[in-house]
Amino acid sequence: MEPSPETGGMHLPREPMIPVAHPIIPEGTDWGYQLKWDGVRLLARIAADGGVELFSRKLQVKNSTYPELAAQLSVVKGPCLLDGEAFVFDNAKQRPVFRKVLTRERMRNPSVIMQAGDHEPVRFAIFDLLGNQGKDWRDQPYRQRHQELLRLFPDKQERLFVTDLFSNGQALWNWVEERGWEGIVAKRLSSPYREGKKHQDWLKRKTVLTETVSIVGYTMNEDRLASLIMVADGLYFGRVSLGLNGELKAKLRSLPSYSSGPKDRGPFSSLPPDLKGLTILWLNRAFTCTVTGLEVTDAGLLRHSKLLSLPEL
Repeated sequence: MEPSPETGGMHLPREPMIPVAHPIIPEGTDWGYQLKWDGVRLLARIAADGGVELFSRKLQVKNSTYPELAAQLSVVKGPCLLDGEAFVFDNAKQRPVFRKVLTRERMRNPSVIMQAGDHEPVRFAIFDLLGNQGKDWRDQPYRQRHQELLRLFPDKQERLFVTDLFSNGQALWNWVEERGWEGIVAKRLSSPYREGKKHQDWLKRKTVLTETVSIVGYTMNEDRLASLIMVADGLYFGRVSLGLNGELKAKLRSLPSYSSGPKDRGPFSSLPPDLKGLTILWLNRAFTCTVTGLEVTDAGLLRHSKLLSLPEL
């Protein structure tokens, strides 16, 4: 994508620099550590006249999805090109929750139960600087890029701030585990900005997610219960089958339910694509349970989900 003339030559990367999954937290003086914000990746390109363009990881324009972020960034002195994460902070959980920021995609999401209403406030954590005042910063060490960000944004606002850079990775990991945050990213302080994943300079380690979900129905394989249909915050959250045994399946089958017809969407405004073509029984009354998973996908589904606990049925 070609930069517009007013951006001062701040061309977009072909894709942002992506953290690579790694099971071990690297140590040493050349490493810094940051919180993983559990949100949506955004590039913000700010023109000299205050015009703001927000781009997704796939370089789709997102100004209409996050208009308040564009408005906040319009006061930044451009031209500059920022990299960061848009997220929604859940006050009850005291941490960012990925699926909450996904509600901004309601208009294209067929798996919504609730009608689109007032949006929850979105915040922007800035963690990298690609260009500023006509200078390309991508070849500079991350340590210097982060220091320049702190100079540009000296005051941390509630909804717009530079994410902190810590020197003790294990201490940050312990904090994240205790509070149920998504994980941490270790960054090599001497490294340039490298597009994509072909590097070992940004390494992420993620915690196991634990979520409370509503079960609204279950799928059938012939005459056997196959999986439970999950909903979280009014959105389809995927299916879970791991952790179900014969006794649990028998109890679940005894709950009042009704068969899904060809046009039956259950509690959803439109049947999620993941459920199309399946035999479904919808519960007359949903119940809540606890599940674990590795991560929430870009589609808002819990990956590798496993049933942790069920209420007394």
